[in-house]
Amino acid sequence: MNQSHDSHVDLTSTIHLSQLRPVPTSTHLESILGLLSEVDKGIIAQLSPEKAMLIGVTGPAKGFRYLLDSAVTSIGREVTAAICLDDVTVSRKHAVISSNEGLHTIEDAKSLNGTYVNAVSVTSQKLSHGDEIQIGKFRFNFFTGKVN
Repeated sequence: MNQSHDSHVDLTSTIHLSQLRPVPTSTHLESILGLLSEVDKGIIAQLSPEKAMLIGVTGPAKGFRYLLDSAVTSIGREVTAAICLDDVTVSRKHAVISSNEGLHTIEDAKSLNGTYVNAVSVTSQKLSHGDEIQIGKFRFNFFTGKVN
């Protein structure tokens, strides 16, 4: 089978998130921080107020740290995404995190499986210290240089 360079097969797969488990609330931030390594805690403590970080909680990105130091950080399966998550549960252009003067917002980019913050599907959501973000089968905790 010969395909032209412009045509491609989309390998995105849907997942069913009907059995989402409860996510700790901000009152449980201490327990979230307690699960981090001392290295991760040290890195978070050194973040400047306008910077933030995602730390992988589960999935293939578990333990990975992603510094959010740009005005816009793209997340998706595309190799050109700032945070490339190579899995069929992630859309090529899945979500974007925007940063403006220390405020961080995640926006779903009309992904097939949606973007979740603290187990709630969102189209756009301001992020707070300790929030859990789920994109496909990947889960991250969001940390910022200042607690907002």
